[in-house]
Amino acid sequence: MTVPEQATTTPEPLLTVSGLVKHFPIKKGLLQRQTGAVQAVDGLDFDVRPGETLGVVGESGCGKSTMGRLITRLLEPTSGKIEFEGKDITHLGTAAMRPMRRDVQMIFQDPYSSLNPRHTVGAIVGAPFRLQGVTPEGGIKAEVQRLLALVGLNPEHYNRYPHEFSGGQRQRIGIARALALKPKLVVADEPVSALDVSIQAQVVNLLDDLQDELGLTYVIIAHDLSVIRHVSDRIAVMYLGKIVELADRRALYETPMHPYTTALLSAVPVPDPRRRARRERILLKGDVPSPISPPSGCRFHTRCWKATEVCKREEPPLVALATGHQVACHHPENAPGQAPGQVAGPVRSATKKTES
Repeated sequence: MTVPEQATTTPEPLLTVSGLVKHFPIKKGLLQRQTGAVQAVDGLDFDVRPGETLGVVGESGCGKSTMGRLITRLLEPTSGKIEFEGKDITHLGTAAMRPMRRDVQMIFQDPYSSLNPRHTVGAIVGAPFRLQGVTPEGGIKAEVQRLLALVGLNPEHYNRYPHEFSGGQRQRIGIARALALKPKLVVADEPVSALDVSIQAQVVNLLDDLQDELGLTYVIIAHDLSVIRHVSDRIAVMYLGKIVELADRRALYETPMHPYTTALLSAVPVPDPRRRARRERILLKGDVPSPISPPSGCRFHTRCWKATEVCKREEPPLVALATGHQVACHHPENAPGQAPGQVAGPVRSATKKTES
């Protein structure tokens, strides 16, 4: 007797990215001949499922923000493929992308430069309706006031200008603008990094509440692992234009497999002195290599304490070493058959110390 296979309950990805590349050409001379390229994003593969939050972390200059602008089509990819709800949007023109703008929106990093100082809050939040030719029920003003109340602002501030608000309030205005057309996917590019620490938790909690209320899907870009931990379902770690580890939140924080992820996690502040005293701190030496001429093989080998000759020669593919846990490393940490902290090669470019 043949037992029928059970139907899979995993939903189709809302966003699928395959082999995404973005190189910015470097031109010199009177004829502006290309002499090189900044390899900002160099081959990304991931998907985002409906209703989930994908966190993207890494050092400054690793290509996080460029990736965010690529998947929202604010930048044209050099190569690769971007699919939204099964539709290829990689090279759609301005006119063809206009209907897609309703479903894909972005929250920018700097709440000061992302709002036009000459426009009132009502004009800023109401701009998506006018650009898309949409007239909400009850009129634009009533809908804008509803959105302001939704993000925790006073609806009566409709006629105020951005300079009359604090940084946290300005970011709430940016969030209201992004939510105006009821998008399905919101890309938040370091939404709290420019804010005071006391305000960051409020904005993070607001994004969390809005996701539950409106059924949003997020891609949140950040360099603060403690922020990402509270809001993400899965986390992608980027280094020099590539994803080096992709896993669900619990697996990444409890059993990180890439040495770079281990180093990042060791730098997260721990408030408990007893736990902090037992923790091993990894100090990476040197700076991130230039994206104009990245290292051969594994791009992290110049700073990795586990690097061997194979790391210099061969680039490790991003493969699944555990269920839902992908890593690009020749000598992964916490991998099956390897004890945690086991070093596969000589210590080269990092220093380990125990914090006191």
